[in-house]
Amino acid sequence: MSVAVLRFDVISIFPAMFDAIAAHGITARALERGLWQLQRWNPRDFTTDAYRSIDDRPYGGGPGMVMLAQPLADAIAAARAQQEAMPAARRLPVLHLSPRGRPFDHERLLSLVEGGGATLIASRYEAVDQRLLDTCVDEEVSVGDFVVSGGELPAMMMIDAAVRLVPGALNDDRSATEESFATGLLDCPQYTRPERYRDLPVPEVLLSGHHARIARWRRERALEITWQRRPELLQAARAAGRLSPVDERFLADIGAHERD
Repeated sequence: MSVAVLRFDVISIFPAMFDAIAAHGITARALERGLWQLQRWNPRDFTTDAYRSIDDRPYGGGPGMVMLAQPLADAIAAARAQQEAMPAARRLPVLHLSPRGRPFDHERLLSLVEGGGATLIASRYEAVDQRLLDTCVDEEVSVGDFVVSGGELPAMMMIDAAVRLVPGALNDDRSATEESFATGLLDCPQYTRPERYRDLPVPEVLLSGHHARIARWRRERALEITWQRRPELLQAARAAGRLSPVDERFLADIGAHERD
């Protein structure tokens, strides 16, 4: 995949949380190599009152606090100005991490990487003023049907997933193309030494050295696991033309066996 240097601008009142990806693991090594860029923006730096207020009570009453529009809007504008001042100037989409957003999946991840990154709003409290969402945000995105305390963890999940796709970020670029969802299926089981653990052996085919047989075994296990756990992925793979006639025969066989 050929893209400009991947860049993420994150807007958060807890910017230090992103040390988890900036200072550790694959994402940290890729950052050191210049394979992606991270810029953090704290909306408190864009407040004008003595208390550096970034939230207030909701109109109409109700629990919790609502994040103010102006500090977030100013942080977005600062991020955008820096993006446009770079040699490869581009306007990155502004995404708000929210449980009411559209589900984020592998296809949308690919689009994000190909587009060069995003500005991510990792909000807190009960909500964000809707007027900020209406005027400054391109899209709301969800990483799952659950609620967490803030958008930082979902933002880091998105960034980590994106950086893994940048050539050179992984020790072996095949890891990013062969794992779950990259092929439209869940990943097959994996084994390592010893050959026998708690009386459970490694499948004989994996020790055979026969690459074609190994590839077919892995494909069948991926099909089987996806059929058992995420059948909707099989439907999508079929609609996208990703299943071969051999795949279809295998699925028909395990379906017939299950009915028996």
